[in-house]
Amino acid sequence: MKPIVLAETALVMIDMQQKLLPAMTDGAKAAERLTMLLRGTRELGIPALVTEQYPKGLGPTVPELASELPEGTCFAAKTGFSVFREPAFVTALQSRRRSTLIFAGIEAHVCLFQSVCHALTQGYQVLVAADAVASRKASDAALALEQMRQMGAVVMSAEAILFLLMEDAKNPHFKVISALVR
Repeated sequence: MKPIVLAETALVMIDMQQKLLPAMTDGAKAAERLTMLLRGTRELGIPALVTEQYPKGLGPTVPELASELPEGTCFAAKTGFSVFREPAFVTALQSRRRSTLIFAGIEAHVCLFQSVCHALTQGYQVLVAADAVASRKASDAALALEQMRQMGAVVMSAEAILFLLMEDAKNPHFKVISALVR
């Protein structure tokens, strides 16, 4: 894994929507870990890009996560499974000039998996926050995480990602991030 550069990193939150999240196994736990990750990446100045799968039918992003997003967050509605099939998402990502993407969201084996596949084939360095993803069936999520790891994604916990981004206890954000993970 090459070194992570904060100014070249973005968080991609996929389809954490009102009508989808309750159907996920461990969806509440994934949302809790994603809240921590959002707070930490916001503290570190990392932008977020958010997708919503057919929001007219599946509702918007759950309010408790939407409220944690940094100002200027890009929201892209989509019907395709990969975020890279949505031109608004691709345009927003390209305008931010990021080479490392942190992925979290649902469903792990569908939208998240296809998005990670596309990111890897396009040369992005990919981190997946394993405890901030979910699927309807836990076995689908576990299999998808293993497949993403085999394809070259770095799969780790949300907490481990935050400490990887900080690199050192001397980081000026260390106290804030440490309080978040407790």
